[in-house]
Amino acid sequence: MNIPYTHNKQIWKLLLFIFAAAIAIASLVYTNYLVESLSKSERTKAEVWAMSTKSIMTMPDVDDDFISFIYAVRDSLTLPAIITDKEGNIIFWRDLDSTKTNIKSDDSLNSRLQYDPGYFQKELQAMKRAHDPITLNLENGEQWKIYYKESKALQNLRVFPYIQLSLIALFLVIAYSVFNSIKKAEQNLVWVGMAKEAAHQLGTPISSLMGWIEVIKLKYNSDDEVIHEMERDVNRLETVADRFSKIGSKPVLTNHNVYEVIQDFVNYFKIRTSEKISFILKGDTHVEAMLNVPLFEWIIENLLKNAVNAIDKEGTITISIKENIAKEEIFIDISDTGKGIPKANFDTIFQPGFTTRQRGWGLGLSLTKRMVQYHNGHIFVKESEIGKGTTFRIVLKSNLNYEPAQI
Repeated sequence: MNIPYTHNKQIWKLLLFIFAAAIAIASLVYTNYLVESLSKSERTKAEVWAMSTKSIMTMPDVDDDFISFIYAVRDSLTLPAIITDKEGNIIFWRDLDSTKTNIKSDDSLNSRLQYDPGYFQKELQAMKRAHDPITLNLENGEQWKIYYKESKALQNLRVFPYIQLSLIALFLVIAYSVFNSIKKAEQNLVWVGMAKEAAHQLGTPISSLMGWIEVIKLKYNSDDEVIHEMERDVNRLETVADRFSKIGSKPVLTNHNVYEVIQDFVNYFKIRTSEKISFILKGDTHVEAMLNVPLFEWIIENLLKNAVNAIDKEGTITISIKENIAKEEIFIDISDTGKGIPKANFDTIFQPGFTTRQRGWGLGLSLTKRMVQYHNGHIFVKESEIGKGTTFRIVLKSNLNYEPAQI
């Protein structure tokens, strides 16, 4: 199960996504309404321009003031447009590229203005694709067709909401990343403080226990196996306290034989586990890596405990060590014959707060992943099958030329 913090986090993410989607939809709907309104207005402008042009061409004897008024109306309507006759020949145009519509003839003796046919045909085809033509029937039986395209303002308005939403999305991503980083930094400070305080609190009783064990040794048989195991457990407590005291600082990594470090811990761990669970350690015995032994043992401990919890009654835990010489890497595979992990949870299990146990905190694998990263390595679920078991793989560098990360 997930603890409430993780559940609430998912709900907030969903609510933020729904809110952002609502803003996007509302912006697109409203912009589409404005575009449709302006599109109708521009078609009306094209019709008015065509009618005014028709009036100028077909009413040459009317009052000069009226003609001036018609010219003023026509010239006030700024919209790229072309008028053709019924054969498709271009008669008039307006608001096209002046560098293409007026070109001087190469003949300097016969200097006159002419238009670029290629440019006009290209614009005409674009206008035909954009809108249905406006048809005007003249009194002399001729027929005009008016083609037009959207103004720059309308074209920009169509694109504007997508630019706006992109900028909003970018802002939200940056804001979320910043706040998430601040929140994680605050959480890390809390965890570091708690860990160091736990280590400090454990120090006094551990010292007392070590003293009492020495008293028991003097009073009873110091070679007794029970006393020896008690001493190992107290030393183990001291190691655990040392682990917590190192959180927040840069761990010291030294060269160690990986097989021997794992073997020492498995020997300690297996006698404190059910006899129905068997442990197998195999692979390359000579490989070495830069390790902080207490932290590395913590990694192995968490994975072995998870493996034990995954096995209901009896089963096998196998630890395989293999060196990839070509990539200077060491593969450490820890496999169990437990209940397995669904594929959907392969990445989720490493997130803080995720657990399938009723009383779990969901921090074990999260801490394990961080500690593997302290060793400049990475961990992942190599394979898992429900009812058959799971294999975790740790990948470490076998070369010695790298700096440890900060805990």
